[in-house]
Amino acid sequence: MSSNEFDLIRRYFWGLGGGEAIRLGIGDDAALLDLPPGEVLVASVDTLVEGVHYPEDTFPEDVGYRALAVAASDLAAMGASPLACTLALTLPAADELWLQAFSEGLARACADCGLPLAGGDTTRGPATVITIQVFGACPAGAALRRDGARPGDRVCVTGTVGDAAAALAILEERWHPGPEAAAVLLERFNRPTPRLALGERLRGAATAAIDVSDGLLADLGHIAAASGVAIALDSAALPLSPALAAAGEQGRAWALGGGDDYELAFTLPAEAALPEGCTHIGEVREGSGLSVDGEPADASGYRHF
Repeated sequence: MSSNEFDLIRRYFWGLGGGEAIRLGIGDDAALLDLPPGEVLVASVDTLVEGVHYPEDTFPEDVGYRALAVAASDLAAMGASPLACTLALTLPAADELWLQAFSEGLARACADCGLPLAGGDTTRGPATVITIQVFGACPAGAALRRDGARPGDRVCVTGTVGDAAAALAILEERWHPGPEAAAVLLERFNRPTPRLALGERLRGAATAAIDVSDGLLADLGHIAAASGVAIALDSAALPLSPALAAAGEQGRAWALGGGDDYELAFTLPAEAALPEGCTHIGEVREGSGLSVDGEPADASGYRHF
């Protein structure tokens, strides 16, 4: 930005730092993180662009929360324990009311995810762009990956799926449920819950995992391709929230093809216990590709280009 860039950082983001893993945080050229002995660093980065990844009239508190939550979901998918995050923020102007609300939402997400802010950058640009990098750690050789699914494994998913796609339909005025259902679905879109604790518990149990960002079919397609297997889903087994179930067959379509839920989809050996809050929705088989109820399924999902 201009000469007041550092004032904005001190005013709105300085208090989001600290944490056991941060040896040196906000205020220097780079952050220093302590890595637990015998563990490897897990890093991921996500970018949200106003008008592309969230509507322009989204409350800034929700923008701040969502920006970190969607990035943290990648750590959950790898089974990583959270360490810290950094923020690169581009703004057309220094709107201090927006910054105050955004930083409050971000602070809440930092606390909920256990990801204190270790540093970042603030600059002026033609549009609001938020880039968050997250850092985690897991024991060497224990990270969850996409390439371990084997025939005979069960396909499972956390929570409920399709809620965020339904919320987007509400925001775009393509669907008009009752006010209570709409509030639940919009909360799921604006404030997703990264399954960090469950991701850690899946280490050593799940054979493959991914977070549901581009859509259940698309993301399970990545597991199938990386593992060299086929995945068969049962649409009747999909976990739908009561709010989404009211949409009938359209709700089931959103559950299969809609993105932005940030639940975990994973494969589990037949003999392993299904974690609480998860649903068995299909099987891993010999072959390639995806099917739903015995029919080939399109796994293209959301594409950025």
